[in-house]
Amino acid sequence: MTVGSKVTRVVRQTLRLTLLRRFVASVKQDGWRGALARTRSYVNMQWRGSAHTVLDGPSPSSQPDAHYLQGVWQQLAQGNAFHVSAPALSGGHRFVAIVGDLNLPQCRKYRVEQLAGFWRARGVACEFSHYQDLPRVTRLLAQATHVTEYRLQSTPLTEMIRYEARRLKLPVLYDIDDPLFSVSAYETYGNMAALDPWMKAHFIGEAPGYLSMMNGADLISVSTPGLAEHVTRYSRRPVHLRRNFADGDTLQAGTRAQAAKVRDDGIFRVAFASGSQGHEVDFAEIAGSTETFVTAAPNRRLMLLGHVDRSALPKALAARTDTVPFSTYEAYLGALAQADCAVMPLADDLFNQCKSAVRVIDAAAVAIPSIVGPVGDLAQMVVEGKTGHVAHSPEDWLARLTKLADNPKGSAAMGKAARRDLETRWSGKDIGHIVDPEIIAWVRA
Repeated sequence: MTVGSKVTRVVRQTLRLTLLRRFVASVKQDGWRGALARTRSYVNMQWRGSAHTVLDGPSPSSQPDAHYLQGVWQQLAQGNAFHVSAPALSGGHRFVAIVGDLNLPQCRKYRVEQLAGFWRARGVACEFSHYQDLPRVTRLLAQATHVTEYRLQSTPLTEMIRYEARRLKLPVLYDIDDPLFSVSAYETYGNMAALDPWMKAHFIGEAPGYLSMMNGADLISVSTPGLAEHVTRYSRRPVHLRRNFADGDTLQAGTRAQAAKVRDDGIFRVAFASGSQGHEVDFAEIAGSTETFVTAAPNRRLMLLGHVDRSALPKALAARTDTVPFSTYEAYLGALAQADCAVMPLADDLFNQCKSAVRVIDAAAVAIPSIVGPVGDLAQMVVEGKTGHVAHSPEDWLARLTKLADNPKGSAAMGKAARRDLETRWSGKDIGHIVDPEIIAWVRA
């Protein structure tokens, strides 16, 4: 796409009536500084090719009504029908309603759609809804025997939904996969340096709302042991682990990506993927090692997938780098399959210590090995020397990359082993390292 066409596309996307209305609403709510910060973020992300921004979402005139159920409640109370008995659980009937924030594609895939498939495979009915789709939410609650709330913060709207769940005497599980409730995690999160300071303040200001919602549930499920440990600093609720895993759709998409892989051209490609802004801070952990590796031989290149600012790279490395813009999951796997290995460094901070291994899942799905750091949960999915490598220092990163490049057949075999390990150990079985038995018991009880 030419610069001129990109400018035209961004202008068309920005100068829309609905967005102008949201800008006016943002000025009223956040002031000029906040509104302009949101606009800068929107234009920047449109330039990079992503439509998911802080300006997206319902316009002020279409915001869901936080009093949506008030009239119903009043009529039920007046007719002495407000209070109900607990849902009947006889005959093994179970229905899990998942109500969540479904705006982030990766989160929706791994924490909502995947969970729904997990329960259905075990004979438990399960449906999900975005929390702002109130007709669907209330319909699901009326059918449910259990409720899972995903990534919700306390607002008049979510409190109304929670109130209805409690009126119906439904047990509530709260699920979260990032420390959105943690001021300490946000304040030390290096990736925040890539965002406007206003946005960091905005995220920190929202943290108490997530904590309030989390602490109002009966139990909490999280995606990693690191996040479980961090939650216990903020909550006395029972905390249980449900790791992300490879579902059938992921495995099938990975197989299609492998089948479409372009014939080997002799280039050894190292992939670094990012689904959100700010991960240049993480890549900086290995930028020097990667530059040394890539520039040491003419047949080596770096691939940047998704939201990564190429200008942050050392000049010599940038000259040997290919970029693939943020796109669909299917297209992302297709691009990833062209690489020979994937690197996943994380800066050592509280936020990253809670990170899951979804990037390892993606790489294994297309049968390429991963090199990961010791931060977060990534190393738990790597069998050292068999499905990938764990690097602890800049020297480790360089040595592991060199080892893979010097033995292309061995690297390909390691990728195939990663795929087999994904299918056998990380494909959604109800076993202890994927899901705590207490979560199964919560539904089965």
